[in-house]
This record gives sequence, structure tokens and C-alpha cells, in this order.
Amino acid sequence: WPGMEQDVESLPRGGFRCRLCHVTAANKPSLHDHLRGKKHQRLESLRTKRQLQELRSVFVSGFHKGTSAPELSEYFQAFGGVASVVMDKDKGVYAIVELQDQEVLEKVLAHPQHCLGGKRLRVKPREKKEFKYMPPKKQGSAPREQLSPEKLTQALCQADDVDAQMSQVVQLFEFSESERQLRHLLVTLFQEVFSEFFPGCAILPFGSSVNGFDIHGCDLDLFLDLEKTKSFQASAKAPQEAQVRRAGNRDPWRTKCTPLQAEEGAGPDTDSEDSILSDIDLATATVPEVLELVAAVLRKCVPGVHSVQAVPSARRPVVKFCHKDSGLLGDISINNRLALCNTRFLQFCTEADERVRPLVYTLRYWAKQQGLAGNPFGGGPLLNNYALTLLVLFFLQTRCPPALPTVAQLRELTALGDGDQAIVDGWDCSFPQDASRLEPNTNTESLCSLLAKFFCVFGDHDFAGCVISLREGRALPLPNFLLSEMDSKLKLGPFNVQDPFELSHNVAANVNEKTALRFQHCCRDGAKYCRSLQYQRKSSKGKAWGLVRLFQPGVPEAGELGPDGFLLTIPFTPMALSPGSRWQLCQARDFRRCWFGKVCSAITFVLKDVLKCSCTEPAGQPLTQEPTEQGGGEQPIVGSKHPQSDEGGSLVVSPARKRLRAEGPAPEEGESMSWSCAVWHRVWMGRRRIRRQLWHLGSPQPDTEQEAGSLEVEEKVSEAIIQQEGDSRGAEPLLRFTACAQVGGSQEDTRTLLCFTPAPQQGPLFQDFYHFLQGFLPKMVERYVGRTAEGGSSESQDSALRLGDAILD
Repeated sequence: WPGMEQDVESLPRGGFRCRLCHVTAANKPSLHDHLRGKKHQRLESLRTKRQLQELRSVFVSGFHKGTSAPELSEYFQAFGGVASVVMDKDKGVYAIVELQDQEVLEKVLAHPQHCLGGKRLRVKPREKKEFKYMPPKKQGSAPREQLSPEKLTQALCQADDVDAQMSQVVQLFEFSESERQLRHLLVTLFQEVFSEFFPGCAILPFGSSVNGFDIHGCDLDLFLDLEKTKSFQASAKAPQEAQVRRAGNRDPWRTKCTPLQAEEGAGPDTDSEDSILSDIDLATATVPEVLELVAAVLRKCVPGVHSVQAVPSARRPVVKFCHKDSGLLGDISINNRLALCNTRFLQFCTEADERVRPLVYTLRYWAKQQGLAGNPFGGGPLLNNYALTLLVLFFLQTRCPPALPTVAQLRELTALGDGDQAIVDGWDCSFPQDASRLEPNTNTESLCSLLAKFFCVFGDHDFAGCVISLREGRALPLPNFLLSEMDSKLKLGPFNVQDPFELSHNVAANVNEKTALRFQHCCRDGAKYCRSLQYQRKSSKGKAWGLVRLFQPGVPEAGELGPDGFLLTIPFTPMALSPGSRWQLCQARDFRRCWFGKVCSAITFVLKDVLKCSCTEPAGQPLTQEPTEQGGGEQPIVGSKHPQSDEGGSLVVSPARKRLRAEGPAPEEGESMSWSCAVWHRVWMGRRRIRRQLWHLGSPQPDTEQEAGSLEVEEKVSEAIIQQEGDSRGAEPLLRFTACAQVGGSQEDTRTLLCFTPAPQQGPLFQDFYHFLQGFLPKMVERYVGRTAEGGSSESQDSALRLGDAILD
């Protein structure tokens, strides 16, 4: 590649490395793709721009401290055009002056002596530096203060009981007085600087710094309120336009006035310095334009701030920054008024019940230690701290008696005159401002008891099948929610927590199935530990007890082995259905039975047709045969006395009397199905490799991940594995197991619990198969249900209902 020698180097063991982007390519085609990519082209353009700036810039020093950039610009304009002046804003001892072109630079350097304000200036060409790319995540991130586990353990073990430990957690993690003072000073500094450029604006902190759940080193979240500034700009613009019209000038912004003149209604002052508001109309400016303006003020005018970066693509566009001396990270948003309401609501809850803060601090640290929650850089599938806090508040709303009121109850108090009505961005954010107006709290549970019950409640909660609503103070079953909120834009997923005010926002929408499952497993482990004496009583021998053992990191086992075997949960996934079939399913006379029939049909198809399992009939059980999907027109035969057979053996489905153990009200007798299966080949091993081989043999490579994992593709993969191992079967299968499906425990639970019980002495091999089924079976069930719904929602629903009737009968 001509001209790329300076950027590309060959590696000793093959491959190439781009020095500009710090990217390694395995071969020449990959390198060629990288060099033509957006990242390399952008950095190359940026490097060229910086080099051209260096060639026409001079380094200036020796001027009086406090000399402004306009003064330097005015001086050098005597030699020609000046593009920009960048001051050393921390010490104010030097400046970089970028001139219009090379000709102006030569004039400046040829001048024998430069003087400004009686001081002799030292002017020399700008030093040439090698362009280096610094990734954003590595910029200006000073190490944050961390509480060592040893110090935490020592402090907690000295407490008298668990309640005292939880109070100690708050004292160890909350802000010190110096941290509060630092943030207050920074907010004051920002307010002073931005008021100079945006008259009437307000800098308002929100989030962890002020909502009552502050943690050492947490970010400083700020909201820049520009509403009064927009009003000021509109009022200042009107007299200018009138005077310009009288003067016959068509450009109203060529003549500018000072803020004082605008307020007094005086005429424009042609000698006044241009205001930043002269360059942009806030009423019509786009969000990226305003963000760049805010970023420019931070870069050039706020001392001690660096690594400023505008992020207009975020859900709430912000300008990120770092405070150099303290290493404090922060961001400024311009359209996040709902965050102010959420912050005040969290403050209100901490005032309403003093147990809120210890419980939230304890659960946040526990979730962080288990790798379940936090606010990592770049996001991720973890619960954010705000979502976890709302989960705790919801738990306190649902205690008996309730420890916190619901948002709907607070709204009723506001309507009675105990607060101001507040509508923000079209959402009703009304609640009382004073928590003392609430009725006395009759819930007297201890912190120790509340923590244990939190783990019990959410250890068996149907997160995917309901929407946690703090507005109503209850979990809304997904079928009912979909019927009542048909126009809701709430993004549903494996973990659904509705924002208490912005009802279209799922604050846990980023959580994936794996994290949701791990959260439940960890809650079950926590509930089990909280029943032990090690949690409830202080150790007389100096051993770890109480929260210390709970905070120890641990990863739940891949499989959960209960008294009835390996348990796998298949959630209700309405997004797999088309809107029409979703609506029809939710309106079914018995939704749970209909959905359970669909899931059982899918399990049958996946085990028999996709994974090629064969099964035998349990003795003394009537048969229920499921339809195959090939042919598309067959109706299921329910209650048939003779199963159909094929070469691979037929899969027999029969009602089971065995009951799964689950918390909550038990389902009616007979709401279950069982499969007695045998596996003859290792169809769970090497599937990704086989899939790639099938693509290379001529099958078209899928465009999306969903196509790559379609039922047809996975069926071909299983057939290829069987061919490679040999179609002949041995005397005994590799595995024998029984699968028993049952609806969830409570009456509103939409999950399907699938319990596997392997034959004796097959535990280790079956664990590998079960680990594969954990990730494979729920996805295949979702795709099967979606495909049958697309093929005919009424037929598939009738089939599911008939199958459900057979199960109940």
C-alpha cells in the first residue's frame, strides 16, 4: 500500500499491525479492510489536520499572567489572519497561536521583536510531535478510592448484629465531608462559568451525588437547565431585530448587545465583546450543536477540567469530562429533567423510611461482589445501580404491611393538596415534597429480616413473565400488561423493571437471560445462607459471620440440582410472536394452559426432530402425540392410544403425576407433561464447528444470528454429527433421562419449569448435556413458537388449547 509504510509493520510470526490505530490484522485482506475502514480513515484525516496546524502555529510565552486569548489574537492579526488561540488555562504562562497560512507564519517569525503590554514575547515555531491515538476509555481516569476487603471485614466483624453491620456499610461507603465539599465547589464553579455564557442557566446535580446513595468515587452527574437562557435570548433578540430593521440591515446577529443592555432595553454596543449566544439560537439548535457548545466552554474556560468529550449518540446525550486534580469523572446533560424527578423520588424514599439506605447499600455491594450489578464503563448486561435500587423500593412497597407507599398513592396525596403537580416531558411526576406528611409506618421488620426476605422473594420471581411496577406497587403479569398497555413502548426482555415516572422505559432492558438467571441463583443462595446461624448470630470464635460471608464472591453452579433433578426454566417470550398472535394469545380463556401447550409442543419438536432423541412410553400412561412441523397442515392428535413410529423412535408424551417443588401456591394436579428420552449420539458437542463446515460445503451463510440458529440449520447440524459418529446404535444409549414440564408455581406465573432426571450413574455425562440444553432449549422453543404463530395464529392456538385440555384431563 503506497504511503502506508509509516503506519503498517509486519509482525515476526505473521500478520500486521497498524501503528496509527493500535490494531492487529491476521493477514493482508484483513489489513486491507482495516485501512479502508472508518476508524483508520478518521484517524488519518485527524493526523493530517493536526500536522497542518503544527506547520502554521507558533509557541508564544513571556506575556503578562492573565492575558486573554482575544488580546493575543488582536496582536498577531497585524501580521495576517489568526485561526485560533489556545491558552494554557491551568497556569496561563503560554499559548499556541494558529495562523491563517504559512505566509503569515513566515512574517511572524521574521519580525525581530514582539512586545505586548510592555512585555517582550518569546515566539518560536511550534514543536512537532508524533501523533498518538489515545482511546477514550484510557483518557484521564485517575484511580478511585476503594475500600479494601480486609478493612470492610474487620469493621463488620466488630458489630453486634446484622442490623449494626448494615448501618456500618453505609458509614464506610458514603461520602466523606471533604468529598461533599469538593462536589459542592465544582458545582459552584460550573455555575459561575456557564452563567457568563448562558445568562440565567442553572447547574443542577442529580444521581448518586445527591439522591442519598452516594458511593466513594461515583460520577458527578449534572443537568444544565437552559430554559431561562432561551427566554433571555428571545427577549434580547427582539429589540435587536427592530433596530436592525430601522437601520436597513437584514442580518440581526451582526449587531450585538451586552446582557445588561438587553435587560434594560438599551441599544446595541458595537464595541462590546461578542457573546457565545450570538453564534447559536438555542430555540432552534440541535442537541449535538448545543453539546459541542457546552464542550467548548468546558475545554477553554473551566480550570482543572480535561478529557472533554461530547456523546450525542447516548440515550441521554451528555458531555463527559474529568477533573484533573481529583480524578473525578462527570457528565453534563441538557435534556434530562426526568432524572431530576427520579433523584427527588429516591431522596423522598430515604426520608420516608430510615431502613432504605442500609438495605440499598448492602444489596448494591452484594450484587457488585457477585458480578450482578454496577455501572461499568461502556454498559453491559449487568443491572445498573438505579435498577437495583428500584427493585429494593418495590420490595418494600410489597411488604405486609407496606414499608413504602406506591407512586399511585403518592400521586393521590398530591391531588389532595399535599404537593405540587409536576408534568415533565409529558409524564406525571407528581408526589409530595415532604415525607413527614405520610401516614406513620406500621412495618417494624428489622434490617436482618428484610434482607433475608428480599432474597426469598426474588429467588423465585418470574422476571421475564411480568413487569415490576413501582407505580402500582405490584408485579403486572405480562399478558395483562400487554392487553392494558397495547400502545406502550416499554422494551420487554428477561428482566422488566418499569421506571416509576417514564413508563415507557425499562431500566433493566440491558440485562440478558444469563444475568437474570444468575441473579435468581444468587438470590436463592443468599436466602439459603440467611437461614443459617452463621448469618443470624455473631461468632464467639472470631470467625466470619453475617454480611461478611454474604459478601464473599461466588459463581453459582451451571446447573441447579434440586430434589427432583436438574431444573430448567423456560420464560414467557411474547416478543417471539407477531402482534396479532400475541394479542390473541393474551385474550385466551385460559392463557397459562394455552401457553403451556405451545411450550410443550416446542419441547417435543426440539427433542425429537432437532436433537434426534428417541423415547419410550412410561408404563401405564396414556399417550399424547405431538405434530411434526414438516408438512405444516397436520393437526395434533390428542389422546391417541397408539403412537406413530419412525426409524429414530417416536417421542412419547404423557401426563405425569410427579410434582415439582416450587414456592408459592401449587398448581392443580395433572398440569404437567413428561418425556422418557434416550440420547444415542453426542449431539451437543462440536455444533459450532459442524455449522461452519456446512456453510463451507455450499450452504449459504446466514445474514443474521437468528438465521444461523434456526430450527432447520440446527436439525442439519444434528444429522451431520450422527453421520460422523456413525448411524449404527450400540446396545445401550449414551443417556437416558426423564423430562417433566410443569407450569409455574403461582397463579400468575407464566414460566414453564422443566425438570430433568437422569438415569443412575450418568451424572457427569448428563451434566454436559444439561449445560448445553440450558442455553439451547429456551432459544429453540422461542423460535418454534414464533414460527408456528407466523404459520397461523388461530390454528396454533387451537392446537395448544386442545393439548392443554388433554393435559388437564
